[in-house]
Amino acid sequence: DHPAVQTQLNRLEMLSPGRDVLGLERILEVLARLGNPQDKLPPIFHVAGTNGKGSTCAFLRAAIEAEGLKVHVYTSPHLVRFNERIRLAGQLIEDEYLADLLARVLDISEDINPSFFEATTAAAFLAFAETPADACILEVGLGGRLDATNVITTPVATGIAALGIDHEGFLLSPEDGTPDDPMVRIAWEKAGIAKKNAPLLTQKYAADMLHAIADHAADIGAQHFPRGEEWDAAIYEGQLHYLDRKSRPILPLPTLAGAHQADNAALAIAMLRHQDSISISEAAIKAAMGWAHWPGRMQLLLAGPVTGLLPSGTDVWIDGGHNVSAGLALAKQFEQHEAGSIDLVIGMLSNKDPAALIAPLKDKLSSVTVIPVPGHESHALGAYPDIEAPVLEANDVKVALNALSEPASKTVLIAGSLYLVGDVLKANEQIPD
Repeated sequence: DHPAVQTQLNRLEMLSPGRDVLGLERILEVLARLGNPQDKLPPIFHVAGTNGKGSTCAFLRAAIEAEGLKVHVYTSPHLVRFNERIRLAGQLIEDEYLADLLARVLDISEDINPSFFEATTAAAFLAFAETPADACILEVGLGGRLDATNVITTPVATGIAALGIDHEGFLLSPEDGTPDDPMVRIAWEKAGIAKKNAPLLTQKYAADMLHAIADHAADIGAQHFPRGEEWDAAIYEGQLHYLDRKSRPILPLPTLAGAHQADNAALAIAMLRHQDSISISEAAIKAAMGWAHWPGRMQLLLAGPVTGLLPSGTDVWIDGGHNVSAGLALAKQFEQHEAGSIDLVIGMLSNKDPAALIAPLKDKLSSVTVIPVPGHESHALGAYPDIEAPVLEANDVKVALNALSEPASKTVLIAGSLYLVGDVLKANEQIPD
C-alpha cells in the first residue's frame, strides 16, 4: 500500500530474472558493494527444512523475546505485505526505511541483475546490520547450500526441520557430486547450511538421509546433534518432555495448531540449548510455547468479513501447505472429525500436485470447491483427483463460501497456496503484524 515501497518492488521485478535462482555469486557481489553487512549481524540462528522451518523460527523468536531480548527475523514468503519478511528488533520494518533499503540495494546492483530473493535478502542484512538487536533468525528460502541466506559464516546454531519433496525443479536435478536418491539429495542440500564449529541440530530422518547430513557435517567440522541421539522430545500426558545432556524440562504443548508443532518447538529448543552466545531460561522457553505465532499455517480464522459469509458456529481454517507432508499434517489435525464433515476450498499453483492435500483428507471431505489463485497460474477442475465427495468450481473464495452457506459443514478448510491464504487473511481483516 506504500507507493515508495511499491516503486522499488516494481523496479526489482524489472531487474530480476523473474524466477528463483540458486547460487551465491550474485548475492556475494551485491553484499560486497554494500560493505558486507552479513558479517556485522548479532548472533545468528539459521533454519532450513521442507516443512516447519518457519514455525521453528517463530518458536525461536518467541523464546528469545520472552527472555526480554530483541531479535531480528528474516522469513519468506510474505502473506499480505512485503514488510512481513523483515522484522527489526521485534517490529515489522517501517515502509520508509524499507523503501530506502531496497533503493540502496538496487542502485548498486543493476548490472548484477539479482533475483528477487537475493535483493531482498541483501536489504534484510543491511537493515539487521544497521539496527541493534541481541540475536538474528534467518529462514532459508530455497534449499540451503546455494540459498542466498547461506552467505553467513559464523552462525551460533543451525537447524534442519522436517524434510520432504518440494521445489522439484530446483532441488531434484542431479549435479556432479550430488547424491542420486532424491530424498538423500534434498537432505544433502539442506545440510549445506552447516558451518565449521557451529552446532547443527536435526530432526529424525531415514538412515540414508541422516548419513548424508552427518557426513557433510563431519567434512566441514560442524558439531552435529541429531534428534534421538544427542537430544529428543516426546508428548506425554499433555506435555512436551524434552531432554538433552543438560536437563529434562517438561513444557506445555504449543498453542499453534497441529501435532507437528511440538516437533518444530523441540528443534527450536535444541538450537537454543546447544549454543552459548545468548542465555535463554527455561521460563522463557515455557512462555514461547504459548507466545509463538505463525500466520497462515493451520490457522483458525477470527470473526470477520470472510467467516461472516458462513453460518454462525462454522470453524474456518486456512493453511498454506502444498505438499505431501502438509497434507498428512492436515489429516492428523482433523483425524477426530467425522467422515464427510469438512468442506474444502482449494487453490493450488500449477506446479504443485493437488493429490498431496486431497488424498490424506478424502475420507473427511463433504465437498471440494476448486478456485483459482489470483495472479498466478493454478490448477483448474480437471487436474483434481476423483473422490467420492462432489468436486465443484468457483471464481473466488467469496463465491465458494456463499455456495456453502446453506447447508454447510461445521468445518471449512481453505488451503493450497500461501498466495491464496494471504488474500483470505487480507479479506478477513487479519493482516499479520
